[in-house]
Amino acid sequence: MLPRVTGARYVSGYTVWLRFSDGAEGEVDLSTELHGQVFEPLRNIEYFRRFVVHPELGTLVWPNGADFAPEFLRQAVALAA
Repeated sequence: MLPRVTGARYVSGYTVWLRFSDGAEGEVDLSTELHGQVFEPLRNIEYFRRFVVHPELGTLVWPNGADFAPEFLRQAVALAA
């Protein structure tokens, strides 16, 4: 079963704290991942902070449709630990 983001909160800069359906949790810095047209607006900190956990997709999403695959986020949390 693929991990799903079940909780998230803004920490600072481009760092978010995430909780996953498998019980894992931790912080991930997304600053190096904000390249490309869809992620450009996220470089604005105020816009970056507008993420929500999408209940069906199980990942972070932003108003412009930007998102990260939950398995990418789960791996990023594991690597940061």
